[in-house]
Amino acid sequence: MPRKKIDFDTVRKIALGLSDVEESTTYRSPSFKVRGKLLAVIPIHRSAEPDSLAVSIDFDQRAEFLAEAPDVYYLTDHYVNYPVVLVRLSLIHLDALKDLLGMAWRFVTAKKPGGKRTVRKESYRFGY
Repeated sequence: MPRKKIDFDTVRKIALGLSDVEESTTYRSPSFKVRGKLLAVIPIHRSAEPDSLAVSIDFDQRAEFLAEAPDVYYLTDHYVNYPVVLVRLSLIHLDALKDLLGMAWRFVTAKKPGGKRTVRKESYRFGY
C-alpha cells in the first residue's frame, strides 16, 4: 500500500496542532511562526529544491539529520549560516516530520541566554 504523499497541507495540520503556532508568511512565502518566531517556511531561494520545507533547528541537530539521512535532509550554501535544515517533503516519513516540527517548536520557544538566538554570522537575515 503506497504511503500518503506529504505536502504543505500535511505540514499545516501538524504545525497548527502545536501550541501557539500561527500561519503566516515570510518573504511572501507561506510559513508557520510561534509568537513571531519562524518555525517552518516554504523556501523561495533558488538553491532550494521544489517541494522542500525549511525548518528552524539547532545547528548541532541539523548536523545529525544531515549525517543520518542526507536523502531526506539537505542544505545549500545559502542556508549554511541560518539555524534551519531543508527537508524533501516527498521523502520524509510522517512520524519523522512530526518529530522534526516538535523539535523546531522546542528550539524556537527555548529561552536563550540574553534573549538572543545564536547565529553564525553578524548579519542575521533570512533570505527565503
